[in-house]
Amino acid sequence: MSAHCMLTGTKPGFGNAISHSHRRTSRRFDPNIQIKRYWLPSEGRYVRLKLSTKAIKTVDAIGVEAAVARIRARGVKI
Repeated sequence: MSAHCMLTGTKPGFGNAISHSHRRTSRRFDPNIQIKRYWLPSEGRYVRLKLSTKAIKTVDAIGVEAAVARIRARGVKI
């Protein structure tokens, strides 16, 4: 579960790397996952979230309380 976003659920995609000679080998497209620490005022503690960079922008827009509520609605334990 290392390359999964807690908020959006983004996970790795899979495809092929194509060389100059056009040989195909399998590869993995990982999302840009960052570990970010947010202060959660309702619980009086910090929470550490594994988020994609797109999800970090979403947290900035909707607020950490709403983001944590969405994460918990997905069934992810924080």
